[in-house]
Amino acid sequence: MSCGQCEGIEEEFDQAAVRRKLRRFHRRGPDTTTRLLIEALREALGDGDGRDTVLLDIGGGVGAIHHALLGDRVARAVHVDASSSALAVGREETERRGHGARVEFVRGDFVSVGPNMPDADVVTLDRVICCYHDMPRLVGLAASKTRRFFAAVYPRPAWWMRVAFAGSNVLLRLRRSAFRVFVHDPHAIDERLRAAGLGQRHLQRTLGWEVALYERGHR
Repeated sequence: MSCGQCEGIEEEFDQAAVRRKLRRFHRRGPDTTTRLLIEALREALGDGDGRDTVLLDIGGGVGAIHHALLGDRVARAVHVDASSSALAVGREETERRGHGARVEFVRGDFVSVGPNMPDADVVTLDRVICCYHDMPRLVGLAASKTRRFFAAVYPRPAWWMRVAFAGSNVLLRLRRSAFRVFVHDPHAIDERLRAAGLGQRHLQRTLGWEVALYERGHR
């Protein structure tokens, strides 16, 4: 991958880091904001959607979203990640759960590989927008691939989140990591999604994060 940020993601989310995330997932289940995103999608998707609905999970990590939705809400999933370790661990967990034949794993920078990928009924970016430097290209491409629902978790632009992210970036520089984190303007994210024909259906805030669900054609 030529994307410097993606090379940083590969370094930051290595086998040790992803294994820690998987152990935490086994102990506690999805993180709070991931759980809120899953709940919003489960409510938006009907009971019968599991027969043919396709999920595109960008930056899927250990696969928490498709693990929760496969079966009664989603029929198939595509898991894209810039971290080869996240893909390997996500695939391992998916096969352990008996869903190996229903999930496709794609490694790469979504902005690079996404244009050649088919559209999906549901597109998710769980704490992914904050890990990418070019928000307009990432969100715009993800929105263009969305047939029905777009769901994302991203940081609130509160001062404490800006301070926390700035501190994280200082530490990353000291470690000579190419990875950086970003607090993108939620209004700019919203404008990009609305320009693509998606309207906000649900928004929930925690102390540091926004959990947003958009629907195509929703006003």
